[in-house]
Amino acid sequence: MKKSFPIFFAITILANICFAQKANHTFALGDSTFLLDGKPFQLISGEMHCTRIPRAYWRDRMKMAKAMGLNTIGTYVFWNAEEPEEGRFDFTGNNDIAEFVRIAKEEGLWVVLRPSPYACAEWEFGGYPWWLLKDQTLKVRSKDPKFLKYYHDYIMQLGKQLSPLLVTNGGNILMVQIENEYGSYGDDKEYLDINRKIFNEGGFNGLLFTCDGPSQMPRGYLPGYLPAVNGLDNPKEVKALINKYHNGKGPYYIAEWYPGWFDSWGSPHQGSNADEDAKKLDEVLSAGISINLYMFHGGTTRGFMNGANMSKREPYSPQTSSYDYDAPLDEAGNPTPKFYKFREVIAKHLPAGETLPPVPEKHKTIAIDSIYLPEHATLFWNLGKPVIADHPLCFEELNQGYGFVLYRTTLKDATKGILKIKEMRDFATVFLNGKRVSILDRRLKQDSVQIDGTLPNTTLDILVENNGRINYGPYLIDNRQGITESVTVNGVELSGWKMYKFPFSNMDGITKYSSTKPSKQPGWYAMSYPAGLPAFYRGTFNLNFVGDTWLDMRGFGKGFVFLNGHNLGKYWKIGPQQTLYIPASWLKNGQNEIVVFDELNVGHRSISTLDHPILNLLGR
Repeated sequence: MKKSFPIFFAITILANICFAQKANHTFALGDSTFLLDGKPFQLISGEMHCTRIPRAYWRDRMKMAKAMGLNTIGTYVFWNAEEPEEGRFDFTGNNDIAEFVRIAKEEGLWVVLRPSPYACAEWEFGGYPWWLLKDQTLKVRSKDPKFLKYYHDYIMQLGKQLSPLLVTNGGNILMVQIENEYGSYGDDKEYLDINRKIFNEGGFNGLLFTCDGPSQMPRGYLPGYLPAVNGLDNPKEVKALINKYHNGKGPYYIAEWYPGWFDSWGSPHQGSNADEDAKKLDEVLSAGISINLYMFHGGTTRGFMNGANMSKREPYSPQTSSYDYDAPLDEAGNPTPKFYKFREVIAKHLPAGETLPPVPEKHKTIAIDSIYLPEHATLFWNLGKPVIADHPLCFEELNQGYGFVLYRTTLKDATKGILKIKEMRDFATVFLNGKRVSILDRRLKQDSVQIDGTLPNTTLDILVENNGRINYGPYLIDNRQGITESVTVNGVELSGWKMYKFPFSNMDGITKYSSTKPSKQPGWYAMSYPAGLPAFYRGTFNLNFVGDTWLDMRGFGKGFVFLNGHNLGKYWKIGPQQTLYIPASWLKNGQNEIVVFDELNVGHRSISTLDHPILNLLGR
């Protein structure tokens, strides 16, 4: 008996723990508040996205959320991350949304899930997969049967991942959002109800809700379901608005409250006043209104996944890779002064007897003085096999989603006049016989260049970059990339094209490098690099210890960086972002490899890192 008692005791404890983990909670709508297990519950939530945070740091960011006083995490799910190719789903690595939700539960946090196939979120194509655009007749965000089939198939797969984690099934997902800010786009209630039915079929059997801006709610809400509001923080106005569209009652939920804002290339760095924000947060919580901070922690939009805005009044405007957002937790996951001010406010509204956990320490940072880049390779050395067609093909017709395409043809006769690229998306460099003659930028509505005169059989190259598909507004459905129509000289269309694909999902296709050794001869580096040609610069460096750091991209032109196989995101000398964040978890003790692609500036010999970001410096 003496030997068996501890075993029996341990089994009893284990059984109790398992029961506690499986114990079901209830979550319902009261007349004025949410009800958790039948008692009033105020959501104090903050938005984070698993794809914008290195997986190794998910738990760290959750602990920071708890330390600020949050009890809930709000999160989008991006369809184009989870189904990058038609029929191929990827719920691994940084796309493992189910593990993200489970970690939140382990850290004592509830989740409000926002898996609407349309997310906006300053994310490429608003979260829709690029391959939907291969069929030019398919219309996203509509009752188009072809779109609804893809939508349905995705939600069925997502439901397998996430429906077991609903609060109705013993998990920590309290509510699920259908569609997203639909009132900014349309007002088809039948389409909204189709969304509801698809979610229900996918196993999302808990509370469903919609969210819209105040003026858009009449178009975007679904009768009978909770309408949350975005961008409104006057308590009286919030309650009056939701009452109006929810049968005269609550609960009252601000699904997106903006204590910060995103940045766009070429525009000043955005932010908000922490003292004013803290005062507004106090007013909202004092009124018993639930709230979701968009963003609590933005992180980084890696790779080529940044979106863009465009409207009838505003030109095309792509967003930066940094999604720092001036949020309470900065891009690297460190608390800001705004974090501490919000923490003080939330502490005042805690239930009796509760206290906040201590704030974790800031992360260690490092700076690397100089990383030598001894190898270079021009894009033109690594062209590969072209696709040949009489007329230029857009990215989607080439079965390519992101990155670059080099379009090449021959001007058979001597040519002089206006070269025009009709509907060029989004950034292009133009070359004649390997010499750059122009830069064209959709932001600036540039699509033409004067050719002063060429010899017969001149090679014309046009390198076109997808700078980010539109993620918000009426132009969402017009999102094909590359040369989407034609190229003309003096109105005469050019034909006979070779198209070289550069999706840059990795660096495997770039193999033809040249090593350049330093020389004391003045100007050696300028002679070593073909003038004006887009090129790759590769080097290695060794570390004895790692920490968060930021690549200093001042002096570089426009491009992206791969570090140890990770695409760190885009840089552009026009700013305001001038650094690229490197998380410590992506660095190695020992040798590290870096590859920088620059399509504008040449002759790079080295690159350095800083122990802090530069996010507020506009360039030229």
